[in-house]
Amino acid sequence: METIAAVATAAGQGGIGIVRLSGARALEIALLITRRDSIDNRFAHYAKFVDGQGQLIDDGLVIGFVGPQSFTGEDCVELQGHGGPVVIGLLLQRCLELGARHANPGEFSERAFLNGRIDLIQAEAIADLIAADSTTAARQAQASISGVFSTSINQIMLEITGLRVFVEAALDFPEEEIDFITEGNVDQRVDLILERLEVLLQQAKEGAILQGGATLVLAGKPNVGKSSLLNALSGEDLAIVTDIAGTTRDLLKQTVVIGGVSFELIDTAGLRATNDPVEIEGVRRAEAAISQADILLEVIDDSSQDAPSETGATAIQVFNKIDLTDRVPGPFGDGQAIAVSVRTGQGLDALKQSILDTLGLTQQTENRFSARERHLRALREGQTSLTIAKQRFLSARAGELLAEDLKKTHDILGAITGRLTSDDLLGEIFSSFCIGK
Repeated sequence: METIAAVATAAGQGGIGIVRLSGARALEIALLITRRDSIDNRFAHYAKFVDGQGQLIDDGLVIGFVGPQSFTGEDCVELQGHGGPVVIGLLLQRCLELGARHANPGEFSERAFLNGRIDLIQAEAIADLIAADSTTAARQAQASISGVFSTSINQIMLEITGLRVFVEAALDFPEEEIDFITEGNVDQRVDLILERLEVLLQQAKEGAILQGGATLVLAGKPNVGKSSLLNALSGEDLAIVTDIAGTTRDLLKQTVVIGGVSFELIDTAGLRATNDPVEIEGVRRAEAAISQADILLEVIDDSSQDAPSETGATAIQVFNKIDLTDRVPGPFGDGQAIAVSVRTGQGLDALKQSILDTLGLTQQTENRFSARERHLRALREGQTSLTIAKQRFLSARAGELLAEDLKKTHDILGAITGRLTSDDLLGEIFSSFCIGK
């Protein structure tokens, strides 16, 4: 496989810049650049980096990692110099002149996957860790990298494999006269696998929300306190707040972190009939944002007689301005209504908890891991496949059909970790990575 090279540190100036090499000629190229006789495995050597004419490019550290005990499973080298873009660019150029190829986005991680150093879940979690915008997201990405999610998937696949072996053995050796339906507790074993799939699916849903964030949309009539609530939840004075109706005419977006979860918070124009063409467009955009919201915060002036509207979205009704009324702060009614005073801060903690509860997030943190939409799709598909397998088995009591359905479920779940994965899916996943990772 070709030797690849790329800058592994972020663009721009920094204290340190790293060029990473991986492949059969990685150590050879590093020796030519540093003019050293040898590079010890996993040892940081001070070195001078020189170009083809022997002129000094930079000085720094060279560290070699002999395969297969390296990130990619191949011989790898890191050339660590000063973090100026010109200097680090010259160092990369020298690697390319000596025969390395510029790495594609995600190619180092792809090689680690192809060489069995990590599975596909762990590879994706590396990208999730880099992109994490909250402490919670970073921690759960690390959990996936360490194998929390993979272990659960592999355990379920092991149970399916055990059941497949039993069923197919009974089919292959009918002379043994084994009543595998009764003797093997097939029904109960399928039910147990379905139960574990359901638990894992719920954990993955939570992981996907925590990793990808969710969209909160503030909506309501003019002057009910939407912009003030945006400022309160973000902790910044972002939105202009006045008593004049129609002050907010366009969508105002801000990323906020609530309970360790990242949200895109969107303030919208006040919903009302108007002849102002600019405000009409603002209302149209507000309605479009509402239709895409994960959670709608419908803000209502508690001192008015306005009734909540029927939005069709997953909504929390926020009754604001309770400092002007006698309503007690916090949840009331069916729990989907929260009384607050943005001006005094009363009820805001209850509102934040209601947002987390509406997303179905638990207080449990030790088993959290990062997950993606493709993982959820595969888990649901596997769940459906196994449910159909059970139904067909109970109906026909045909071992051949059960063996076929179990194999299908096994293959679906295998795509999550990459045991059974198409090249097209691999290309889609790794092309989203940054270069050098």
